[in-house]
Amino acid sequence: MAPPDVVTIETLPEILKDDTKVKMAGIDVDGMLRGKVVSKKKFLSIAKEGFGFCSVIFGWDMHDMTYFKELKISNKQNGYRDLIAVPDLNSFRRIPWEDDVPFFLVSFLDPDTLTPICACPRSLLKTTVDKLKKEGCNAMAGAELEFFQFKAPSDSTSSAAAYMRDNVPQNIPSLTEGMFGYSITRPTLNKEYYYDVFNSCQKFKCDLEGWHTESGPGVYEAALEFGQISETADRASLFKYAVRSVANGYGITPCFMAKPKHGLPGNSGHTHVSVVDKDGKNLFFRETKDENPPYPDIAHLSDLGRHFLAGLLDGLPDVMPMLAPTVNSYKRLVENFWAPVTVSWGLEHRAASIRLISPPTSKPGATRFEVRVPGADANPYFVMAAILGLGWRGVEKKLEIPIPPLGKGQDVGGSDDKGARLARSLREATDRFASKDSVAREVFGDEFVDHFAGTRNHEIRLWDEAVTDWELKRYVETV
Repeated sequence: MAPPDVVTIETLPEILKDDTKVKMAGIDVDGMLRGKVVSKKKFLSIAKEGFGFCSVIFGWDMHDMTYFKELKISNKQNGYRDLIAVPDLNSFRRIPWEDDVPFFLVSFLDPDTLTPICACPRSLLKTTVDKLKKEGCNAMAGAELEFFQFKAPSDSTSSAAAYMRDNVPQNIPSLTEGMFGYSITRPTLNKEYYYDVFNSCQKFKCDLEGWHTESGPGVYEAALEFGQISETADRASLFKYAVRSVANGYGITPCFMAKPKHGLPGNSGHTHVSVVDKDGKNLFFRETKDENPPYPDIAHLSDLGRHFLAGLLDGLPDVMPMLAPTVNSYKRLVENFWAPVTVSWGLEHRAASIRLISPPTSKPGATRFEVRVPGADANPYFVMAAILGLGWRGVEKKLEIPIPPLGKGQDVGGSDDKGARLARSLREATDRFASKDSVAREVFGDEFVDHFAGTRNHEIRLWDEAVTDWELKRYVETV
């Protein structure tokens, strides 16, 4: 039976009548699910007002190492105190690969003020969406995630992840070999797994609109169902959970790193966003074609859409850690690998950082922006909050598009007439993000910027201290 679309405190006992336990999880700044299983009795007692959840998930990194520089939300001084985790009843779904255990997402509140903590990804996106709702608008979004897949050799007793830890990662076999994007035959080599992912996602309410091989050994791409932006962010986060859970049963390790393999394209996380009115009408489409637009590319783009685009272009360099959050992210954002490296845009231009999709090449109701900077490693809530926050700032300030579109066939190597070069490293991106005049501070506030910048500086320090295979191979005998 499909989960109901609307769940209330009153209907919960009936919905859970045949269950004995409930699984819940929140999202940390790295986009990881952090949660637990509780008894049904416990869940029914805390479903309305929430429950205590250790704040350390905002005080440590993705490997549970506390930050070198302790941050405000969770630290030794406040005893890594509890936050209040409040279940979102309308996030209810059942986990098909875990015997249909009921599942809910939670958001985190400050225990003193009962207001959202600044670093809670779901709350940050909700706050951004609420700005639009006050003006009678909403936002729609779609997400595309690419990922490599690895499988330990047939003669190995290790899982792919364990094999990768114990051997040279570059040598681990891919699920399939060779470059074969959009192949309809390659998935038959692993058809049980391939269709299990698709069907499990459908049952788990993170439906896929498209599912195919991408160019790269063992690379798949999932286009998640288009919908209201907060729901799409939930689906994008839960998709990773779903595919990893299904893959475990086949001895496969999905990898959402931005750039897992040297010399190959990386894993993108392209994100599509549009703004609609209360009736669902697309507000980016211009009803009457502009016969004398500043650029031909925007002849069918409304004034609101033009301001939104201007806001994206103006603020993009200042929010890069939200779109490219790891050291590895910037290995993907290099020239000549189908990834944008400059502040750039264009109608149906896949080399630009922002691709405008509108008539005459699409239907009016499908007018939208595809932001092509994010990788699959990014936190989808932060990505969508950044896009929506920057775009809406452009609408509020009535900003004008600052640069011309890229010409067709024009590369984005970073020359001055093609817009500013995006950050080349996490350090460069974080320094700009955290600067006192950063657009990120204007849009998301000092508390969020200071916290998230602190978490990125932790990643940078770990990278600075790491001794890599490249260094060892290059210098072991020659210096």
